Formats: sequence, structure tokens, C-alpha cells
Amino acid sequence: MAEPAELPADVGVMVCGHGSRNRFAVEEFARFAERVAERFPANPVEHGYLEFANPVLHAGLDRLRERGARRIFAVPAMLFAAGHAKNDIPSVLNTYAALHDIEITYGRELGIDPKMTRAAGDRISEAIASASVDRPPAETLLLVVGRGASDPDANSNVAKLMRLVWEGMGFGWGEVAYSGVTFPLVAPALDRAARLGFKRIIVFPYFLFTGVLVKRIYAAADDAAARHPAIEIVKAGYLNDHPLVVDSVIERIGEIMTGDNRMNCALCKYREQVLGFEDELGQPQHSHHHHVEGVGGGLENCPCGGDCDGSCRDPEFCRAHGLPLPQAADGAAHDHHHPYPHADHPLGPKSMRG
Repeated sequence: MAEPAELPADVGVMVCGHGSRNRFAVEEFARFAERVAERFPANPVEHGYLEFANPVLHAGLDRLRERGARRIFAVPAMLFAAGHAKNDIPSVLNTYAALHDIEITYGRELGIDPKMTRAAGDRISEAIASASVDRPPAETLLLVVGRGASDPDANSNVAKLMRLVWEGMGFGWGEVAYSGVTFPLVAPALDRAARLGFKRIIVFPYFLFTGVLVKRIYAAADDAAARHPAIEIVKAGYLNDHPLVVDSVIERIGEIMTGDNRMNCALCKYREQVLGFEDELGQPQHSHHHHVEGVGGGLENCPCGGDCDGSCRDPEFCRAHGLPLPQAADGAAHDHHHPYPHADHPLGPKSMRG
């Protein structure tokens, strides 16, 4: 689909993100939103976060109204549709629209898309080019690491993305892992991959921006390299503001304008009886982030320097400044989310506790 040449004059664009305790991740997202804004010079474009950073979503929406927007196209800058894209952001947007009597149309996530696949391939190719040894693709195993969610549809998309890249680039084998919530986690996945006999493993975090979880993925790769010195373990870069990712967001905005704005509901655990998740069918959808909106902004004086790695150096500082304490090491979902049915899986979150 070609990008929209011009949006209606009364439309503002809202780029919606999750937010991070890591100020570098917040800065990367802001620059990404600027790339989107450059494509619509005649329209106001703002961004906002669900939690851990400012501006929060409603502040960005306020700014769009102040800049003259009478309608708002909101797009989730998120790779796949799990709880944040399906529940939390729509709840915030719907509440805001009702309160201010303004039309907000919500777009779909980036999803499985040829542009996103090519962007992933570019990041992997860059990592190969920087490696010290030239190896044929058949000697390489690709490990794609996704965020991990309590939504099997989102998790399965990581596996599909991996297969598309693996087959497209001709690697010898491909595996998936997740940074939290589901299984397998990165460390056991790397140990399994190391036993398969390949001379090189490429660890590719399929993430948009840096942050606590990307740093943990790279740390796990370093640990695996120390345990398996005979295997070359290469760390690929995350997507960031790759031009094709920006193009994909622009396409999602175009879908809103043309009415071709369809999420995949066939495997949604809230709409269908998905195997193992039957008790979530028809569960009421609402945001779980209202209590932490904006919490975590202003980390200039944080002992971590805003580059939080999830292992807080000074919890008392966080408490005194109303900042969120780090996630548990397993990266598990907040307690207010529906319980994940396989939380005790031997390759899942509990394997990272200790």
C-alpha cells in the first residue's frame, strides 16, 4: 500500500508507545516519532506513553487538540498485538475521546509485514558484516528474541517472523526465544542452540528500541559466549528507526484513512477459544496502566543515569521520587494481568529467578 500523500487538514496523528525506565529508549522513541512527523508536515503529530515516561498518552492528545486537530489517527508503534495494543491503549483512547468529545480512530500494530521482515534482515546483515570471520549461511543459526507476552497469538508471530527471515536469508537453522513472560527464555534457548553444532549463532532482539530487556538479551548472549567459546555468538542490533519501520507506521496511518484498518481477530484469545487460554474469552478489556501513567519520567538524577538495566542501584531513590521499582528478573507481567497458564514452565520465567 502506498503511503497517504496528504492527510485531511483537521487530522492529527498520535504515535502511541509503551514507555521505558531507560531514558535512551525514551529518546529513541521520540526520534522515531519525529521521523513520522516529517512525513506529514501539514498535520500535527505527537507521541505519548502508557507508563514509565512522559509525555503520557493523554498529554500528547491534549497537545494535538491545542494544535488544532479535530480528529485523531492513533497508531500503536508496537510490533505485535498483545495486551498493550489490544487493551491498554484502546482503553485510554476511548476514555479520552468520550471525555473530550473528539473522534479518535485507532490503527493496527506493525505485525507481520514485508517491510518489517526486510528491516529485520538488514539488521542481521549488518551484524554479519561486522563479524570477524566470514562464514557461509549454512553454518549459522539464527536466534530471534521477542518480547514475550501472555498472548499466544503475539508469541506465534515471533516464530513466523523468524521463519521468514531464516528461510529468506538461507541460514542453517532458526530458533526463537523470549525475554520474559513465556518460554523459552533466552538463556535456555541459547544453551539448546549451542548443542545443535553450528559454528555461529546470531542473536537478534526483535525489538523496536533499547531498554532493560534488550540489555538483558545481550548480557545472556555474552554469558553464552563465555560458556561456549568454540561458537561465535554475534549480537545483532534492534530495529530502532530503520526507514522501513517508519514506512510501516506510515502505511498503518494510510489504512486508517482508507478504511482498510483490520486487526487479526481469528486467533485473539479474547474473541475465540484459544487452546489453553479458554478462560480469557470475553474478558472485559480495560487499561491496567492508569496508576503508573507518567511515573518514571525525569530520570536525570537517577543513580543509573537514566540507563536503567532493571537491577536498581538505589531503591530508596526510586521510592522517594515516585519511580517504578525494577521488574522481577523474569520479566513477568504485572500482578494485575490475567495469570499466565504456563508460568511454571521449566524453560519459562521461573528459570531466571534466583
